[in-house]
Amino acid sequence: MVKAETVIVGAGVVGASIAYHLTERGAKDVLVIDRARGPGYGSTGRATGGVRAQFETAINIDLSLYSLGFFDECDFDCRYEPRGYLFFATDDAQLDYLKRNVEFQKSRGVREVALVDPQTIAEICPILECSDITGGSFGARDGFIDPLAVMRGFSSGARARGAEIRYETIGLFIETANGRVTGIETNKGRIECENIVLATGAWAHELARTVGIDLPVTPQRRQIVWAKSKKTLPENLPMVIDIGSGFHFRPARDFFDPAANADNTEVLFAYPDPAERPSFNVDFDEAFIEKVYEKARHRSPFLYETEVVREKCRAGLYENTPDHHAILGGCALGGLYFANGFSGHGVMHSPATGRALAEIILDGRASFLDVSCLSFDRFAKGELLHETAFI
Repeated sequence: MVKAETVIVGAGVVGASIAYHLTERGAKDVLVIDRARGPGYGSTGRATGGVRAQFETAINIDLSLYSLGFFDECDFDCRYEPRGYLFFATDDAQLDYLKRNVEFQKSRGVREVALVDPQTIAEICPILECSDITGGSFGARDGFIDPLAVMRGFSSGARARGAEIRYETIGLFIETANGRVTGIETNKGRIECENIVLATGAWAHELARTVGIDLPVTPQRRQIVWAKSKKTLPENLPMVIDIGSGFHFRPARDFFDPAANADNTEVLFAYPDPAERPSFNVDFDEAFIEKVYEKARHRSPFLYETEVVREKCRAGLYENTPDHHAILGGCALGGLYFANGFSGHGVMHSPATGRALAEIILDGRASFLDVSCLSFDRFAKGELLHETAFI
């Protein structure tokens, strides 16, 4: 029989970060299991790698500030590029929302974030049609990372300090006794353990249900169009987001082959399709291409004239919660912990998440940052959070 003190279910960037931070604190008996055949085949390998501190809620801002600092200073290369995030508004109500956010973000310690007028927006993004834009916000420290590089860095660090990672290992159900977890049954046999961390993304709901817990995490497909332009993209093009529709675009980066876009002509663009229903479907739908290009027709003729690179278009899963905020921490069942429901922000918040879970498991609470508002019991208490800029 296999034994481990702590089993982390999910070897993506979140699970790897938890293992990294646990072993950094001296935990030796850490086992990470994952259903995929190898690293990068789950949600982490399908992520776009955006990172930002421009959020509406204090907890998301604080998670981002810690994580951005980590990406900038960590002991492995995350390929962090502070290109910026540009949010733009097309009516007064949207602009007022961005104004309130910028003031609040500054009060939480966000640096280099500011309101920008239409003329400045046109300078930041010259391929944008700005005739109906009323203003926006720009965070210069926001930008991009390589999700696979982050995951590999966390995994390598955890392994170097004694953690083990096993792939093609599916968690089937959790075993308990006397109000505590005692083990987990997998397709490869039983693992006896004292702690289990569910970091298995959209699949967390099913595993939690095996111990009678209704974890409010719902899978939803999110699709991305990859395209190539005949012209070079503007230098230092940031992430650009229409706050009204959620339509957004950014320079494309092939994380499996970093040298693939050396000519700076490839771009990603997408939007949150309201017709998308909850499912585990990760097949790319050709019909989505037409929808996205219709969004681009007015907003950026430059994008509208690009050619689709179909073999690089992709779909992945968001793991959504009812309030689009993560679930971090323990629950009434002793030894069971959650790191789920990131609603698209798992990669960018992975450093803070890993440290928070490590402190909660080892110390009983996260001391570097109060994450108690993200506890599982907020749903039963009706203490949901609110974030409008959900992309």
